[in-house]
Parts: sequence; structure tokens; C-alpha cells
Amino acid sequence: MAKTIAITGCSRGIGRETVRCLLEDGHEVIALSRNCGSLEDLKKRFSKLDALELDFADEKGREGVVDFLERNDKTLDGIVHNAGLLLNKPFAETSIEDMISVFTVNVFSVSELTRKLLPLFNPGAHVVAISSMGGIQGSMKFPGLAAYSSSKGALITLMELLAEEFKDKNLSFNTLALGAVQTEMLNEAFPGYQASVSAEKMGAYVARFALTGQELYNGKVLQVSNSTP
Repeated sequence: MAKTIAITGCSRGIGRETVRCLLEDGHEVIALSRNCGSLEDLKKRFSKLDALELDFADEKGREGVVDFLERNDKTLDGIVHNAGLLLNKPFAETSIEDMISVFTVNVFSVSELTRKLLPLFNPGAHVVAISSMGGIQGSMKFPGLAAYSSSKGALITLMELLAEEFKDKNLSFNTLALGAVQTEMLNEAFPGYQASVSAEKMGAYVARFALTGQELYNGKVLQVSNSTP
């Protein structure tokens, strides 16, 4: 049965590949991104793609998502919170404004958008957060990523708490903590590093998990990595 899945951060990398995989499998996708220009080829190929160009880190953007769904009588079978903000900066030079910016995108906006979408989730809906191995307690940590990795750790805990709070509401919340994937963001964090996993391969994995992961998991964080970083 075809499902309707929303995905944030779809302009490149894993998000874009997740969109493509879901569309190729016949599902409907609501793509949420500040820049949807890179999705034009997919819009021409697939009628089940709605691309909303907005900033969901902003309250107006989040309201825009809800308004679109309500106006078009659409509900969701899940959402993949893929959008993320990376800051690679020595901690001694990291300001409170830097920390707030990273946490706003990686944690606060995920929380707010999820809360606003609660009435629009179908029974059995699956909320998937894309975190990082850097957010896993005890994993290898790297200088310069204090804001990013700590925000990804907070995201993991947020999903665990939501799973507990809504476990009797037929909603599932899980997190995928990704290792190195060959994307633009990886190159920003580790210039010159070559990952063994492509964005295409990880996008296919995320798509499958968004569709079926809730059958076996709820309130869990899965470490999806075969390398360090």
C-alpha cells in the first residue's frame, strides 16, 4: 500500500536520495526544503511529489507545512527529519549564538514541527530522526563538532522520550545514527575523507526504514555505520 511520507532537508545528499527511492517505489512524498530547485527533475518524473520551499526552522515555515496539508486534505504516514546544520569550529571560538543556531535546526525545529503535525499523523505513523554517530554516548568524538554532535545526542534522547509519551497512541519514534556517508556535509566536517557508503545507498536504507522500521522498533536508536568517522 502506498504511503505519504514527509522529508526535511531534501535539496541534496541523503535527503534527496530518500525522496527519489520513495517515489520510485510508488509512494507520495512531501519534500520540505529551503531550496527545492534540485528537485525539479524529480517533479517532472513523478506526479506524487509535492516540494514545499520553506524554512521549517522558522515558525512561519512550520505553519506553512500544516496549512498545505490541511488545504489539500493530506495526512502523513511518517516523516523523516533529515535536515541538519553542521558547525565545524573550535569550541573556544563557538559562541552562544552558534550553539543556538545549531540546536534550533537540529533539535528545536524537529520538536516543534513534530508537535504541529501530531493531528495529521495517520494511525501507525513513523517518525524517523536522522542523527549521527557523533551523538552516540561513548562513540569516537572529533574536535570542532561540539555543537553539532551534542545537538545530535539531544535529538536521540528527544525521540526516545516521544516514543514513551506516545506509545499508546499508535505512533512510533526512532532514530538512525549515521556514520560516514559521502555527502557535501561530510566533506565540510572531514575535508578529503572518502566514505565507503554513498548517499544513494544510504537514501535507500532510510527510505526502507521509514516505511517498515516501526514494525520492529520504537524508541530505539540504530547505529548505521561501518566506519569511523
